[in-house]
Amino acid sequence: MAALNGTIMSTVFDINSLARENVRKLVPYMSARRLGGRGDVWLNANEYPIAPDFQLTENTLNRYPECQPATVIQRYADYAGLQPEQVLVSRGADESIELLIRVFCEPGRDAVLFCPPTYGMYSVSAETFGVEQKKIPASTDWQPDIAAIKNNLDRVKLIYICSPNNPTGNLIDPAALRQILELARNRAIVAIDEAYIEFCPQHTTTHATTRWLQDYPHLVILRTLSKSFALAGLRCGFTLASADIIALMLKVIAPYPLATPVADIAAQALTEAGIATMRNRVAEITNNRAYLQQALSKLALVENVFPSETNYILVKFINAELVFKTLWEQGIILRDQRKQPGLTNCLRITVGNRNECEQLVRAISALSDQPQQIKETENP
Repeated sequence: MAALNGTIMSTVFDINSLARENVRKLVPYMSARRLGGRGDVWLNANEYPIAPDFQLTENTLNRYPECQPATVIQRYADYAGLQPEQVLVSRGADESIELLIRVFCEPGRDAVLFCPPTYGMYSVSAETFGVEQKKIPASTDWQPDIAAIKNNLDRVKLIYICSPNNPTGNLIDPAALRQILELARNRAIVAIDEAYIEFCPQHTTTHATTRWLQDYPHLVILRTLSKSFALAGLRCGFTLASADIIALMLKVIAPYPLATPVADIAAQALTEAGIATMRNRVAEITNNRAYLQQALSKLALVENVFPSETNYILVKFINAELVFKTLWEQGIILRDQRKQPGLTNCLRITVGNRNECEQLVRAISALSDQPQQIKETENP
């Protein structure tokens, strides 16, 4: 405010003009919580339906925490069959996605590559840092298009592959992953996002990608405690890689990425008892997933229930908008995927407890029993 001849004058300044152009234009990732909704059946964020019971044992909140809590690192290394120097812990796997861009990609020069439909944070993180994105659409079976990837590696420094893929739920063929790793050798980092890997136990035992780290120094594996460990609210993720890559990431990570209570609970979750509890949850969710897939496949509004190796299923409806809005109004919150490439009329549904699954089926069944509603009223 300024005074001129006794008159108060105001100058209006648009603070947005100071922001980077790409940030001004950025469409943020719309997480389940950001999208909101009101209800009591939350099937939109791939969370476990029941809160785990942990008690804090660490009371030194007057002190800053360790940058990389030794107990957490050691226990996850033991769980993954790796050495501690191959493990980095962060604020969810989302932080690792950004750290990799900060370490390996020069804005305006380098590019990241990924294969939509897939997790939206790869795109948002690249855009935030001003790094070019090469989006190579997945094939019709949602496997990577190897030939297209091979033809688009110019300037690519970082490749993200989500396996099992979010939101389609399919595991990426290990042979395809190895092909990508060979194509990227000596030229790019390949980050395999395994947020949901515990839901396909056969892969974590007989086909574990962690065993590949000795053969592929440019391989990075992203993990999290948010899904099978039922700790989405903890925000704790892990990067598994060569000691050299971990050392580079430690140069750019925040000084204190993990709060003391987070490290405390993460360490408890990674005990032998905590891992056994996680595996019991996986078995429960797997059974509920099979029930949900079978029940939904019988309904008139359902066009296709896709196979899944995760704690969610992707479903194609005859009229997805009707299903999404009607259930939203009933307090059953799903995740709309219709804007993703190749996912017309598709909704992603988290596998909840059996009661939630049955409530969902009843609600969609009631809609299916109304023939006048089944016809799609408009193009989503």
